[in-house]
Amino acid sequence: MKSFIKLMWFPLLLATLVPAIWHQQPYILSMFTDALTIGALALAWAMLGNLGGMVSFGHSAFFGTGAYISSMLAMNSGMPVLLSMLCGGLAAALTTLLMLPTLRLKGTYFALAILAYSQIFRVLAMQLEGITGGSAGLSGIPTLPVVMGFALNSKLGVYYVILALLTLFLLIYTVLARSDYGLALKAMHDSEAATQVVGVNSLLLKALVLLLSAFMTGLVGAFNAHHMNFLEPDYAFNASWVIVPIIAAIFGGFRSLNGPLVGALVVYLTDQLLFKVLFPTGNLMILGGLLVAIILISPRGLLPLLHSAQRRFYRAKA
Repeated sequence: MKSFIKLMWFPLLLATLVPAIWHQQPYILSMFTDALTIGALALAWAMLGNLGGMVSFGHSAFFGTGAYISSMLAMNSGMPVLLSMLCGGLAAALTTLLMLPTLRLKGTYFALAILAYSQIFRVLAMQLEGITGGSAGLSGIPTLPVVMGFALNSKLGVYYVILALLTLFLLIYTVLARSDYGLALKAMHDSEAATQVVGVNSLLLKALVLLLSAFMTGLVGAFNAHHMNFLEPDYAFNASWVIVPIIAAIFGGFRSLNGPLVGALVVYLTDQLLFKVLFPTGNLMILGGLLVAIILISPRGLLPLLHSAQRRFYRAKA
């Protein structure tokens, strides 16, 4: 119970504090929704890197796949939106079957191979006009439904939906990390050859982590499509769905569970409220400088740095 509370303290804080303070300020709620969207993507990316030892530059392939599949199912078959979102996440997970050959690659080669897949998916979405709408995209995508009298498509509703998804991702990440599979994955980081000698199927474990990460990313893509009600290839498969979450995850501390979430809130809100106001055309350069600074000060990220400072404070007080 204590470990669960320790894990969930930040999502629970966001669930109560943000709506209580800004429930009558739609713009602020929208900014927190976008920040949590980045946080959910950062968590999916961090799980792949931390447990699977794989760095991906192509997670936009999963984001776009989930968004398109969910949108088309809801528009063309009348499938309920929440069910179509689940199908979008599952479809994104299934795309990893096409990527299984890349699991034999390591480091930069794997990252570039996944990036190539994301570009292939973007081109396919552009060319299959009869299915995806091509460059014109899809409009009139069904919004999130009303459940038990509560409108999930309202500003407060979409905030709670993405927060619920992020909380689910935290639980998936935690269960996997503490399972026997998680222990085997951590052992692989020290010596993949040694784990193979004792009978661990490293390719199967990597495939499992990639599948879960793709499912999470696709689910966020599906949510975003029904939240925005519009979709086109350059948006769905945009590199920003990879770059900003990577910056957030590394900034917050991608080896800690809540680090990517903290990093997303700090990076996105600071960028929107400060950097874009002061430097409308150079805000990404400022974000890059901020990331370099935190790496130099604390290579493990912001959250571990805060925990270390907290421990020093309590020791000094004692």
